[in-house]
Amino acid sequence: MWEVIGMGLVGADIGPVRAREEFLRGGTVEGTVRSPILDSWQRSRSLGLAPEGCELPYRPDIDLDGRLVRAATPVLDRLQARFAGRNMNVSLADGHGAVLQRRFGDTSLVRHLAAIQSVPGFVFAEEFAGTNGIGLALAERQLINVYGAEHFAERSQANACAAIPVRDPLSGRIEGVLCFGFPPTDADAALNDVISRAAGAIERRLLEQSSTRERALLQAYLDARSGAPAGRTTVNGQPGGLAGSGLDWRDEMILKERATELISSAQRAAVEVPLPGGRRITLLSRPVTSPSGVEGVVIEAVLPSPHQHLAVLTTAESAPGPPAPQVLAPTAPPPGPLPGGAPERPAASVRRPGTSGAAGEPADGAAGRLVLIGEPGVGTYAVAARRRLELLSEASTRIGTTLDVSRTARELAEMAVPRLADYVTIDLPEAVLRGEEPTDPRAGLHRTVVHGIRDDCPFYPAGEPVDLRPSTPQLRCLADGQPVLEPDLRTAGGWIAQDPAHARRLLDHDIHSLIAVPLLARGIALGTASFYRSRDPAPFGDDDRSLAQELGTRAAICIDNARRFTREHAMVLALQRSLLPQSIPEQNAVEVAHRYMPAESRVGGDWFDVIPLSGTRVALVVGDVVGHGVHAAATMGRLRTAARNFAELDFGPDEVLTHLDNLVGRLDRDEGTEDTAGSTGIIGATCLYVIYDPTNQQCVMARAGHPPPALARPDGTVTFPELPAGPPLGLGGLPFETAEFTLPEGSRLVLYTDGLVGGRHRDVDTALDQLRGALAHPDRPPEETCEAVVRAVVPEHPADDIALLVARTHALDPGRIATWDLPADPARVSGVRAAVTRQLAAWGLHDVVFATELLLSELVTNAIRYGAAPIQVRLLHDRTLICEVSDAGSTAPHLRHAASTDEGGRGLFLVAQLAQAWGTRYTSGGKVIWAECALEAPAGGPGAAAAYFDGIPAL
Repeated sequence: MWEVIGMGLVGADIGPVRAREEFLRGGTVEGTVRSPILDSWQRSRSLGLAPEGCELPYRPDIDLDGRLVRAATPVLDRLQARFAGRNMNVSLADGHGAVLQRRFGDTSLVRHLAAIQSVPGFVFAEEFAGTNGIGLALAERQLINVYGAEHFAERSQANACAAIPVRDPLSGRIEGVLCFGFPPTDADAALNDVISRAAGAIERRLLEQSSTRERALLQAYLDARSGAPAGRTTVNGQPGGLAGSGLDWRDEMILKERATELISSAQRAAVEVPLPGGRRITLLSRPVTSPSGVEGVVIEAVLPSPHQHLAVLTTAESAPGPPAPQVLAPTAPPPGPLPGGAPERPAASVRRPGTSGAAGEPADGAAGRLVLIGEPGVGTYAVAARRRLELLSEASTRIGTTLDVSRTARELAEMAVPRLADYVTIDLPEAVLRGEEPTDPRAGLHRTVVHGIRDDCPFYPAGEPVDLRPSTPQLRCLADGQPVLEPDLRTAGGWIAQDPAHARRLLDHDIHSLIAVPLLARGIALGTASFYRSRDPAPFGDDDRSLAQELGTRAAICIDNARRFTREHAMVLALQRSLLPQSIPEQNAVEVAHRYMPAESRVGGDWFDVIPLSGTRVALVVGDVVGHGVHAAATMGRLRTAARNFAELDFGPDEVLTHLDNLVGRLDRDEGTEDTAGSTGIIGATCLYVIYDPTNQQCVMARAGHPPPALARPDGTVTFPELPAGPPLGLGGLPFETAEFTLPEGSRLVLYTDGLVGGRHRDVDTALDQLRGALAHPDRPPEETCEAVVRAVVPEHPADDIALLVARTHALDPGRIATWDLPADPARVSGVRAAVTRQLAAWGLHDVVFATELLLSELVTNAIRYGAAPIQVRLLHDRTLICEVSDAGSTAPHLRHAASTDEGGRGLFLVAQLAQAWGTRYTSGGKVIWAECALEAPAGGPGAAAAYFDGIPAL
C-alpha cells in the first residue's frame, strides 16, 4: 500500500490500485480517494478518455524563448544541480499544459524515456492526458501531488509527481506549471517545499522583467521631456515639484486613482477631474513606447499658470511584490542610465509636453505635470485590485443588514452582481432556512436566491429544492470545503452531466464560466454560492475565485448569525405562542377577535387574555413585559398565569393590578440578587385590565402604564377614554385607580399594546388617527375589525410585538334576569323557593327545579343565619343557570367535612355537589355567594339528584 507521510495518500484500508480498478468498473470510491484525484478521474471519464489511450497532442509552435522560459531558466539550472544524479524529471509547461523545457537529475535518463517524457512540445492538459501533475495543477490551480495509480493513464502508473502553477505577479494569471517527476519510492514531503520556493523564484523573475519594462517607459518619457521649451522652471533639468503646485496629499490620491483608470483604458484622452473645494484639474492620457517596443501610457496633470511646474517623479528600485503603475515620488532620477539596463537616451514616440496643436496636449501657458506612467495591463490589474478592495469593504456594510437568512443570502448576490459575476445562485439546506444546523449540507438543498443582470436566464427557480449530482462543482466545493473554479463550462463534464439539456440552455445564454464557493462558518458548511459570468468573454481567474471565496466567507458568517437568530427566534416565538391563549373560552358577554404579531427581529412579552368571571361577567386583559427574548416570554407567561389566578378570586381591576405589581416587584428583586452571569432584572411591565358586566352594561377598567383602550360606539364615534394612568408594574408604592363606563350594546372595546401605535420612527397621533379611522365602521364584526386595524395601522416591518384584542359587547336580556329582595326572616325561604319554581317554569327549565330549590334554600339560609340585611336573590339565565345570594356581611363561607355526629356543616357540601362551580365575590356593599348549575338535570332526573342527599337531615 502507498503510504507517504504528509502527502495525503489513501490509507491502508484500500490501495490506489484497487480504488482505481473499482472506479473504472463503475463502483463507488468516495472517501477512499483524495477529492482532487477523484474529481479528476470523473472529469477524465466524462471527457471520454480511456486509460489505455490518452494520446497527447504535440505542438511545434511553442515559445521556447518567451518571458516564462527566460524567467525560469536560471531556476531550472539550479534545480538540475540540486537533483544531480537522482531519478528526477523537472519540467516547465505553459498555461495550456504544453511542456517548454525538461531537466533531468540523471542525464542518462533521456536515453531510456519515451518522447512524451523527454521532448518539449507535448501537451499534458487534463482533457488529453487525464489525471496527471501538470493537467491537475492547471485544473485545481494549486500545488498538486499525484502518485502511481492515481494517474488516469496506464503508462503513468509507475510514476509520482508534484506540480504547482506559476503565476504572473502583476496580473495573477497562470503563466505555466512547474512539475517534478520521480519514482513513488522517492516521494518526500520536503519536495513540496522545494517546488513551492522554485515557483516563487520564477514568479519574482517575471516581476523583475515587468519592472524593467516600466523603468524603460519612464526613461523614454523623461528623455522626451528633456527638450522642454526654455523658460520653464526645472530641477536638475527636469520639470519642477508637486509641493509648489498647491495640491495636497488628498488631491494627489484623487488624481492618481483616476490616472490608474486612464492607464488601463490605453487610449489618448483628456478628462477633467473635480477636486475638493470646487477645483478642477485636467488629466492628459497619451501613449509612449520604449526603444525595446514596450507600449505604455503616460498621465500628466495640466494646471493653469502661474503655478510652478511639477517635478518629474520617478520610481525607486523594484521591490518584491507586484508594483502598481509607476506611482510618482518626489525625487528626481539620477543622471545616466536607469537600473535594469534601460538606454541612457532612448528615442521615444511621445510628443513633447507643453506644445500645442494636438488633441490632449496642454496649451501654452499651462504646465504639464507627470502623475503616473505604466503599461495598460498593469493599470488594468491595479484598477481591478482597487475595485476588489472596494467591493470587500462595501460588502462588510451591505451583507448582513438583517437577521433573516434568505435576505442575507440575497444581499450576497446583490453585492456580487454585476461587479464580480453576471449571475449568482445560492443554495441552502432546508435545515439552515429553519434556523437549524445542517447535518449534511449536501442533502435537502433549496434554491434560495437567483439574481442576475437579466431575469430570463433559465436557472433552477428560487424557492424549490435542487437535487445536484456529486460531480457538480457545487457539491464538490461542499465536500472539499474549497471553492471550485470552472473556467470553461463548455468542457465542465460534471456540471453538464447534472442536466445536459438545462446546461445547454444556460450556455445558449452565453454563460461560460463558474465559481462555486462553500458558505463556511465555524467550520460548518451552510450551503453554496455559485457565481456565473456571461458578458465578459474572459473566464474567471484565481483572483476572482479568491474574491468570491472572501465574499462567501463574510456572507456565511452573517448567514450563520441569521440562522442562529432564526433558531432562537423560532424557539422564543413557540414559547410565546404556547403561553398565549390557545382558544377563547365560551361566554356570551362579548364577541372577541384577536391578533398577535411578533416583531420581525425579536419576540417580546406582549400578551392578552379573555377570562370568564362569575355573574356572566368577563375580564379582558392586555399586557406588555419590558424586554425581548426568552426572559420576556417566560415572564409574560408568569404574569398571565398570575392574572388568571387573581381573576378567579373575583378581584376588581385595581386589586388585580396591585397584586401583579407586587408580584413583578418580588420577581425583579429575586432575579436581581441571582449571582448568574448575564442575568438581568425584569425591569417592569404594563397592563390594562377591563371587566364588563352584560347584566347592566357597565365596564370597569384600570391600567398600569399601558395605553388606554379605544372605544367604538354603535353610532360610529371612536374615543380613547381618559383613564388614570397608573405606574408600570414593578415600581410599587402608588395606588391604581379605576374608571367606570356604561357601554351601549354593540360597542367595541379595542385593547392593544404600544407596538401598534408607537415606535421611534412613528408619530403616535398619526397612528391613533389611523386606528380611529379603521374603527369608524360600526357594522364590522370583531374579526373584520382586526383585519382593518392590521391593514391600516400595523407597520410593514414591526419593530415591536403587537397584541390586539377586539371585543364587541352584548347585553343580557332583562327577561333572563330575576331578582327578589328578602328580609332576614327564615320563614320567607319557602316563599322564595316557590317564586324560583315559577320563574324556572316560565323559562322552561323544569328539569333543574329540584336541584335549584335545594341549592337556593342552603344559600338563603346561610345568608339569613350568618349574613346581614339587606339580602337579595338573583337568577341569571345564560349558558348556565346562575344563582346569586347577596348580603351586607363580609364573612365568607367555607367548605368543610362534617362528622357523622355533627348536626350542621353539610350545606356547602350540598351546594358543591349540585353546582358546576360556586364561589364568593366581594362588593362595595358586602358579598355575593354564587353557584352555577347546568341547564339540564343529571341523568335519572330529580330522583337521581335526591340520591346524593340520602341520609342527610332535612334543611
